[in-house]
Amino acid sequence: MFQAIASHWSTLILLLSLAMAAVGIVHAIMTKEDVRAATGWVGVMLLSPFLGAIIYAIAGINRIRRATISAMRPSAGSADEGHNRDVAVEALIEAQFGQRFVGLKTLGDRVARRPLTSGNTIAVLETGDEAYTAMCRAIDSAQKSVLLETYIFDNDAVGQMFVQSLSAAVERGVAVRVLIDAVGVRYSVPSILKQLREANVAVDLFNGNIVMGLRLPYANLRTHRKVVVIDATVAFTGGMNIRKGFSAEFAGSDSSRDTHFEVTGPVVVDLFSVAAEDWRFASNEALKGDAWQVERAAPPPGQPMLVRAVATGPDAANETNHKLLMGAFSVARKSIRIMSPYFLPDRELISALTTAGARGVEIDIVVPAVNNLFLVDRAMTAQFDQVLKHYCRVWRHQGPFDHSKLMAIDGAWAYVGSSNLDARSLRLNFEIDMEVLDANFARAIEARIDAAIASAKPVTLEMLRARAFVIRVLDRLLWLGSPYL
Repeated sequence: MFQAIASHWSTLILLLSLAMAAVGIVHAIMTKEDVRAATGWVGVMLLSPFLGAIIYAIAGINRIRRATISAMRPSAGSADEGHNRDVAVEALIEAQFGQRFVGLKTLGDRVARRPLTSGNTIAVLETGDEAYTAMCRAIDSAQKSVLLETYIFDNDAVGQMFVQSLSAAVERGVAVRVLIDAVGVRYSVPSILKQLREANVAVDLFNGNIVMGLRLPYANLRTHRKVVVIDATVAFTGGMNIRKGFSAEFAGSDSSRDTHFEVTGPVVVDLFSVAAEDWRFASNEALKGDAWQVERAAPPPGQPMLVRAVATGPDAANETNHKLLMGAFSVARKSIRIMSPYFLPDRELISALTTAGARGVEIDIVVPAVNNLFLVDRAMTAQFDQVLKHYCRVWRHQGPFDHSKLMAIDGAWAYVGSSNLDARSLRLNFEIDMEVLDANFARAIEARIDAAIASAKPVTLEMLRARAFVIRVLDRLLWLGSPYL
């Protein structure tokens, strides 16, 4: 038998490769909803059956299978809650913003798991020092519980601030849970995990799977969410990771910028439920008991700010942010303002933007002049012509790198949070954003974007075409890989 195998090993390897490719191809065409993704993976496995099948098994299969969170309290935001019509809220929206935004609310009710709630407040935190101070102060005042989820939690001066506050909370008898992405935790060597555990802080990793005996987190299935919820009454969310690079105190005047938000009101319950689901998925612990008891309080009078927590990820909430943005672009009449560090939208979003531009909507897109991800920046540059040719303006914001993800439409509707406008955020990462229907807040976001434009340089088609042909070709080659950058 062994002699037969030895004499025919090449044929056996060929047959094994073809069998692996056949299984992978069938899986791709039966599970992928995007024809381009299915075609691409089929092509990879046809060109290289053995290697292509292995790459597909590692990077092409969504292994996220969340346990049903049936034990979660209904008040934590059930999947059915967003489907119930809130006639009072719809009447308020129509009176203040018009019927088109009622339609946008209906879209959110149908594609998101959580409702648009009234009676919320949001404070904008424009610097890392402001955000970190506010979060640590809130943790220091916690009486019952602290739930923290983040992509990056660096082992540096800012990370130490949080460890001290979390440790002190544990010593006071506060229930503390910390969830860090399995990829993001490795941004620091050594990681912050040892110090958190020595401080008796309950900490776990999101999607730290074991593959073939090795700890190999799936790079395409990350939690990119940033959520801190204290006593289920106040929350912090936005784009800011925990690292000193965003603190002028520790990184100096050239520190990176970002925008974070302090939130109160009924939406805090929904932000909690998102982080609690992630914690249960990672640790198999359901957050129950008095410390984690949450209730959606009745909104106070005179505070009509409408906010929806929008959770997106490669599970049941796949492409929720994508669908909401498509709807928002379609109802815009006057302006669309976008600020994103990584602007690599797919063809559908580009078509929605350029169609809005053709209708006469003023569209401004602000990206950093200097990006922290060189390959992403080159791929972005290769794609700018697709929007510049169709009534959109692109601006390169000068100064320190800005990681903010901000959007405002018609001075009425805003979308802020952790999602970038790229394939990872729109289809691969777990993200948390807030849909906000409030004129004052939307104008504040517009003012933040306008301030960036004031010191920005416009990107023009002439500038793009003036670059050396070789550079343009290289940028387009990088753009081909944009879904994986």
